[in-house]
Amino acid sequence: MTGEESLRPQSLMLTFLGDQVLGRDVCVYSGSVIDVFARVGVGEQATRSTLTRMVNRGLLRRQREGRRMYFGLTERSAAVLRDGEHRIWQTGAVNRHWDGSWTLLGFSLPESWQRQRHDLRSQLTWSGFGPLFSGLWIAPGEVDVSSLVAELGLSAHVKVFRAHADAGMDIGAMIEETWELAELAARYAAFVRRWQPWLTERADAEDALALRLRLQAEWLRVIRQDPRLPVRHLPDDWPAEEAEKTFRAVHERFTPLAREASERLLDLVPVRDGQA
Repeated sequence: MTGEESLRPQSLMLTFLGDQVLGRDVCVYSGSVIDVFARVGVGEQATRSTLTRMVNRGLLRRQREGRRMYFGLTERSAAVLRDGEHRIWQTGAVNRHWDGSWTLLGFSLPESWQRQRHDLRSQLTWSGFGPLFSGLWIAPGEVDVSSLVAELGLSAHVKVFRAHADAGMDIGAMIEETWELAELAARYAAFVRRWQPWLTERADAEDALALRLRLQAEWLRVIRQDPRLPVRHLPDDWPAEEAEKTFRAVHERFTPLAREASERLLDLVPVRDGQA
C-alpha cells in the first residue's frame, strides 16, 4: 500500500496545521484548507467532514469572520503537534545515544478483560514497547508510561521497572525476537523509494506545498511506528539514516516554493478569545 492510499485526512490535517498554524496564534479559512487538500487528492466533502470531526473531538477551534469560517488549534492539538515536531527535528529516526537502559512493564489482567488487554497492548506498541514475553513488555531507554496506565485505569495491574541487561546477553538477538525489524525496515525503504526521485524532479509552488504536506505526514507516520532501537544493535544496513537524510533533503528543496504558495493561497486571521 502506498503512502497516498493509506494516509488519513486527519493525519494530513494535523500536519498541515502544524506547518501553517502552530505557534502563530492564527486561524485558517476553511476554503484555503479545501484548496490545499484538493491538491493532495482529498475531496471537499472529506475535508469538511474531517474539520467537523476534529472540532467535535476537541482538536480544532472554530472562529467566524463575517460569512467565513476559520479553524485553529486547541491546547490539545497543539500539544500533539509539538510532540510530533520534536520527534521529527530533535529526536530523529536514529538512536545513536542509547544509555544501555531498558523500561520493563509487566501486567496481569483478568481473563475477561479482553478489551483492556487490547487497549494496553496497542498503547504500549505506540510508545515503543515490544513483547518480551506475553505479560512482560520492554522498550529502550526510560519511558514514562504513568499517564498511559492511569488513563486506561490499569495502575493496580501494572508494574514498571528500569533495568540493564547482563553482560552476556545477546541484545541484537533479543531485539530481533521482540520487534518486527523486517517490517520496520521495509517502511523506511519504501519511503526512500517514494521520495528520493523528488531530489531532482521539478515541482511548481502549489505542487510543492501539497508534496511537502504529504512528505511530512508520511515521515511522521513512519518514525512514530519506530521504537527507536539502539542502532549499534541493529543490522549494518539499517535504512533509517538514509530515509532521514532523504526526508530532510526533500523537505529543504520543497520549502521555499511551499512558503511562496502558502503566502499566496492561505487566508489567515488572528485568533480571537471566546470564539468556538
